This record gives sequence, structure tokens and C-alpha cells, in this order.
Amino acid sequence: MICEDESGAYPLPKVKVALIGVGNCASALIQGLQYYSRFEKNDGCVGLRNLILGGYHPRDIQVVAAFDVDSRKIGKDLAEAIFASPNCAPKFVDVSTTGVVVQKGPVLDGVGEYTRHLVQVSSLPEVDVAQVLQASDAEIVVNLLPSGAVKASEWYASQSLKAGCAFINATPTFIASNPEWARRYEDTGLPLVGDDLVDQIGATTIHKTLLQLLSRHGVRITETYQLDVGGGAESLDTLERTRNLKRAVKTETVKTALPYEAEVVAGSTDYVDFLQNRRDSFFWVRGLYFCGASVQIDMRLSTVDAPNAGSTLLDVIRAVKIALDRKLKGAVLPICAYAFKRPPQLLSLELAEKMFEEFIAQKS
Repeated sequence: MICEDESGAYPLPKVKVALIGVGNCASALIQGLQYYSRFEKNDGCVGLRNLILGGYHPRDIQVVAAFDVDSRKIGKDLAEAIFASPNCAPKFVDVSTTGVVVQKGPVLDGVGEYTRHLVQVSSLPEVDVAQVLQASDAEIVVNLLPSGAVKASEWYASQSLKAGCAFINATPTFIASNPEWARRYEDTGLPLVGDDLVDQIGATTIHKTLLQLLSRHGVRITETYQLDVGGGAESLDTLERTRNLKRAVKTETVKTALPYEAEVVAGSTDYVDFLQNRRDSFFWVRGLYFCGASVQIDMRLSTVDAPNAGSTLLDVIRAVKIALDRKLKGAVLPICAYAFKRPPQLLSLELAEKMFEEFIAQKS
């Protein structure tokens, strides 16, 4: 690293990123890069866990390429495309022209039956993605495709390998947690992280933290659930194609919060169109405490989906850049465990946090 303090006084090389999918999460990310570029220190900087991470500031991240399939985004500058329909993420800032034009990628399984009426698939020919990645000097590819786009996610992972880029899989498709994909990235000498990005104010993280707190205080949890209702294209796609997968992933990770067996259910349940990019998460916990007395907890969390991914995604991008600087290869467990629901190895929140902090602090 060149820069060791918060001031960012010494320039660092840009972290060159390519985005797969210019949806709501991409909108939040691009807006966040603009919003946080003005901050020099943590004082007054609200909403980021780490303004400086391993010497890298958000302003050091440069998006150099972007791919989508919707005709309302393709051919547009990224600053304009992120606000095009069917995106419904809130607008926080005016985004300066980026000079990055959104290009047409392959559709494959990126558009499901439930979302066909939302997406206007472009008739333009698809570009050579690996060639574009190489020409743009991208070093990290961020997969922000819909949850059900398994074939498309795997295809872009292969293009990332072909172009010599690290890969961040924000979707629940098993890539970083798939030993075969991890081996391919290791053989190619590139970092890989995933799968299924956690939110900054994530229902799963809150659920796990609550269960751990109660358990440490001697409460025996007997039954608990966490169910989500959301709007927007991602929630609709989840309802159609990945409801069971996301439920399995979330349930498995929530169970790791308890040192004993309990009845646990966690996952998305339904779609409500007028919620737009909002999500409501419902928690229910039943257990026993002193002398077998019973306790029951009902809670509700309301968030906006797109910005919920921003802080974690900024940390992951910079951490992967650090992995590239250190010439790490294959699945990078400290990043995976810190920022994803389905890492190659499920760890406790405390251990994942500690591993990530040690990873960042480690000298090259």
C-alpha cells in the first residue's frame, strides 16, 4: 500500500471495475462512489463502515465497463443508465458523466418469466465481453445479475477468467463456494469471492446477532423464523426462480448462530409490486429462559434494497483489490466469510469479522 492514513494524501492506483448488470444495486454503487468521493475523513461521513480500507478510498474505485440487456440502458452513459427503467432505486445524488457506455451482454437465463414484462431486451448484437474487459483494463468483475441467472453468472465468471479479472459474485449462484470454480480461479492465479452478498442492515445478520445475544444470556431458542416481502425486479425474480435456494442458504447461515439444534426457517416469501425497491423483513423467536419461563419476540425491519448493498460492496471491491495486490488466488475466505451469506466455509460472525480485519491489516 502507498497510502497509510485517512487523508488519502498520496494517490493510489485506480481500482478498475466492470459491472455485470446495471440494475438497482449498480445504481446505488455508482451514486455511492460520487457521494463519498467528497469525504476525506470519517468525521461527518455517515453510512460507510470503512471510508478508508487498506489505504483505498471509494474515490479510488473506477468503473471502466458495464453490461446489460435492456434497450433503455444499452448505449447510454452509465450515469444515465442507472436511472433508466425498470430501475427504481432512490436518487441520492446527481452523477457526473462517466464516459462508460453500457454494452450488450448475452441474455442467457438473465431474464425470467416473471420479469419479462419489466425488461425490454435489446435487439442489438452482444459484444465480445472478454475483449471489452481486456480493452477497458478491468481487473475486477462484479456480478450483479438477478438471483435466478445461474447460467449467465457462470458464463460471466468464465469471461472473467478469460480476461484475467478477479470475480465478485454478489448472487446466490454457487461459484466461490463451488470447489471446481475455486480451483479454476486458483489455477489461473486470480482471486474469487462470493456467494450472495450480505446487506449493510441485513435481516440475516440481525437475526443471527439476536439469536447469539439471547443464547449467550442463557435463553434456549426453540423455534424462529425470518421472512421477507419485497418489491422490484429482484424480489419478483426471487419469487419465480430462487425462493427455495435463498431459503436454504439463509436458513443454513442463521443456524450457525446457535450452538445447538432448533427449528429455524429463513428466506424470501413474496412479492408486492407497490413496495418498489423496499423490503419488509419479519422476525419471530420463541424460547425458554429462567426456570423454563417462555419468551416470544416479534419484530419488523423495513429497508430500501439497493443502498443496503452499497457499504458492503465497497468493502469487498477494495478487499479484492488488496488480494490482487498480494497475488492471492482462488476463493479468498476472509472476504467471503465477512461479506457473503454462502462462503466456502460458514463461520461465526465474530470469527469472520476477525479474519477480515486481520486480512486487511496484514502487511504485503
